[in-house]
Amino acid sequence: MRVPFEWLKELINIGATAEEVAGRLTMLGLEVEAAEEIDGDIVFEVNVTPNRSDCLSIIGIARELSAAYGIKLKFPAHDVVAEPGELDFNVDILDTALCRRYAGRIVRNLKIGQSPEWMRKRLEKCGIRSINNVVDVTNYVLLEFGHPLHAFDLRTIKGHRIRVGTPASIKGRVAEIEFKTLDGVDRAIPKDSLLIWDTKRPVAVAGIMGGLEAEVSDTTKDIFIESAYFDPVSVRKTSRALGLKTESSYRFERGTDIKMLKKALDRAAFLMKEVAGGSIYGKIDIYPKKYTPPDITVKYEKINRTLGLKLPRKEIINYLSGLGFKVEELDGSIKVKPPAYRMDIEGDADIIEEVARTYGYDRIPADLPKAVIGIEGKADKGKLSYGRLIGTLKDSFLRTGFTEVVNYSFMGLQDLDLLGIGDERRNVVQIKNPLRVEDSFMRTTLVPQLIRNIVYNVAHGNRELRLFEISKVFIGRPSGDPGPANPGLPAERNHLAAVYYKEKVKSLYREEAPDFFILKGVFEAILNDLKVYDYSFARSNEPFLHPGQSADILIEGNRVGYIGALSPDIVNRLDMKAQKMSFLAAELNIDSLFPYTMQQIKYRPLPRYPFIERDTATIIDASLETSTIIKWLKSYPSDLIEDISIFDVFQGKNIPEGKKSIAFNVRYRSADRTLKDEEIDALHHALVDYILEKTKGQLRQ
Repeated sequence: MRVPFEWLKELINIGATAEEVAGRLTMLGLEVEAAEEIDGDIVFEVNVTPNRSDCLSIIGIARELSAAYGIKLKFPAHDVVAEPGELDFNVDILDTALCRRYAGRIVRNLKIGQSPEWMRKRLEKCGIRSINNVVDVTNYVLLEFGHPLHAFDLRTIKGHRIRVGTPASIKGRVAEIEFKTLDGVDRAIPKDSLLIWDTKRPVAVAGIMGGLEAEVSDTTKDIFIESAYFDPVSVRKTSRALGLKTESSYRFERGTDIKMLKKALDRAAFLMKEVAGGSIYGKIDIYPKKYTPPDITVKYEKINRTLGLKLPRKEIINYLSGLGFKVEELDGSIKVKPPAYRMDIEGDADIIEEVARTYGYDRIPADLPKAVIGIEGKADKGKLSYGRLIGTLKDSFLRTGFTEVVNYSFMGLQDLDLLGIGDERRNVVQIKNPLRVEDSFMRTTLVPQLIRNIVYNVAHGNRELRLFEISKVFIGRPSGDPGPANPGLPAERNHLAAVYYKEKVKSLYREEAPDFFILKGVFEAILNDLKVYDYSFARSNEPFLHPGQSADILIEGNRVGYIGALSPDIVNRLDMKAQKMSFLAAELNIDSLFPYTMQQIKYRPLPRYPFIERDTATIIDASLETSTIIKWLKSYPSDLIEDISIFDVFQGKNIPEGKKSIAFNVRYRSADRTLKDEEIDALHHALVDYILEKTKGQLRQ
């Protein structure tokens, strides 16, 4: 919105420079994007956010500065003296939900002509072309008060009556009607659009544009000035349907001041008498239901705590009163009634924002937030709440590039048949009224529908997907087992499932890690986020997973989930077109995981002494699990072993059939001294002998 500085100074006696005012407006949340000098005046280009329709006017901008600088706002002259006698004119509002107030005045014996130079220049500075003195006044008041007005040629209003209603309410149920607007275009008006009618025909599209037949022309002598409040949703809907945007609709769509419309009407009549002569007659004001502002109570302590300030009560009240809020002091708090032009104020957070804006965002000190590390301050320091567990799981997956999905909690037996599942997950709960036959049972696993999500997306051209879902599964009770706590009811368990899909593309100079280990790394990171450390991975027996690329997730020996690549047989049944791809799935039982979260954290100071590493490769039976080797290595009794990891597993050339090579790394460190090679050589030799005895293996030469 364009705002001339000189116009502002007529409404508020401000001594600040244009540059200072521009900075203050920006700190008030009304960003001044540019300032242009025109005829010795500075014109601001102010960016008004959609919720601040009250600032789409010169008075609205001046009101903000008035509160910020503590200077009284002066309203322009608008008091009029009407001619005596009864007014031969009537107004009927037929759709009170779409038009909550309608006011008007008649001005007679006007002389249509050119507007005075001062008015034309102000309109031009604001980007509006001068038309004639009557139309210019309506545009001038639109900019000044922010309330759209419309002037009708009185002689064209049939029956001296205005009716406000939709085509459906005026003429009954009709599809649409034809109407020619001021721009000369014939428009098809939907039956639910609000129109202004005389006794025979429509004369304007409410809140958007008048009709060509009722426009003010050079021969006009008497006019009817309209000032109304139209429903923002109705105006926006009609404007969009007609493809017609105007200065009037722009303001009505965002909400105008239902109380200010009377002052805007009187101001327009006052200016018309001044620039076009004529006589002002009585006012019509139909106001079926008065506006009642909401009561919002907020504590002083909350305002200061939220803003990090120590504002006195009087200062807070002055800021809000300056913005036009009615403030009532209570014990330790205030009750605030926002004015009609602040429809965006709904709760205490909005009141606090108003105090912050008026005080000045630039004056609020910047402090680093205080963050509690770990779980300090919790009553049960060793536990994590279930809600925080779910939040942590979601955050962890989102950070690693996964997208959360939500599926229906239904499935069919064909889903279990596809995956070859034959365990307790076939104890299904049947739905009495399924949405479709294919989804007649409650889910016992989340994986099938995530697989469907992947298949659907791949068919639509997506080539790399990471999806996860958190939801309940329902395991039915076998016959004869009613369950200890809920007789006859299924067991409900909270699960998390994830799928990973990626098509292989040839690439030079890049060697990627196998996707199974990428997904495994994701789950390891998530378990670390949950402070779960006693976990391990063991070969999985899930029937739909690849036997060589799958693992169960174990915590203290208890199975809480699984991860792995889908078996080639399952992928073939899905009829996936890609030649080379990775398709992995995983599922966690959150209820089983929950007791192990937030295990005790022990502080250990950073090491002061260097470590020594030793690598060893052994040949063992191929049937031995890698997790078992790690478990045996970590069980060796020595305080000098800091970390153990397996960095290579190999089967093939130079390795006997039925055997595999396992290479592991051991890091040794002492907390109180520097270790010597001779000492570590002896210790590592003993460790290797121990593991060879356990595995019945031999060193790889």
